[in-house]
Amino acid sequence: MRKAERLFEIVQLLRRVGGPVSAEKIAKELGSSKRSVYRDVAALMAQDVPIRGEAGIGYVLEKGFDMPPLMLTSDELDAAVLGAHWVASRGEPDLAEAALNLLAKIEVVVPERLRGHVLEPATSIAPVTPTSETVDAALLRNTIRAHRKLALIYRDGNSTQTSRVVWPILLGYRDEGRILAAWCEFRGGFRYFRTERMISAEPLKQRIPENARALRTRWRCAMDLERKSFVTLDQEISARP
Repeated sequence: MRKAERLFEIVQLLRRVGGPVSAEKIAKELGSSKRSVYRDVAALMAQDVPIRGEAGIGYVLEKGFDMPPLMLTSDELDAAVLGAHWVASRGEPDLAEAALNLLAKIEVVVPERLRGHVLEPATSIAPVTPTSETVDAALLRNTIRAHRKLALIYRDGNSTQTSRVVWPILLGYRDEGRILAAWCEFRGGFRYFRTERMISAEPLKQRIPENARALRTRWRCAMDLERKSFVTLDQEISARP
């Protein structure tokens, strides 16, 4: 069980019992050790959860307390804010707006003492020049979720235009531009397609005939083999006299 889940379960247990609960009982309930319970309760109290502990009696949660909708450590909050700012500066308009909305929601729900992490973050994102794209990235994301085939008109590195039917797997975000990982029916293998080279993209009614999880697993295995082959080739080149 992850730490966040344990903290939530401890608060729920104290609320459910309504009276003193020993560290031993909490540990038994969670399947952890008493030492872990001591650390977890200390973490909750550090986040202003009103828990009282009395030696020989147990822990008590003051009445009227409800679990806040978002419990984050300082580092977790910094990570969330940094990620949201990255998406806001590099995502397509609807995803960028969603990132800003997320920041506004986080600001509302975090405790007052942590609000500065959102309003005056300790991290920043370098500005980038937006890449010119014809295809809406939101369309690509929705097609991936719908698990449908995608018809592409694509221009390769030599400016040769081709028509492809692909099975979209993942949309990768870079500092500048995006890359679609997909199974290409024309090539009979996994390929990457840069969104700035897409002339058009049309979701098809045909669903991808392979389970989404199985397809992604097969793609990851193929990428692992490709990376290993590159490492082997580099080692061979380095070993040559």
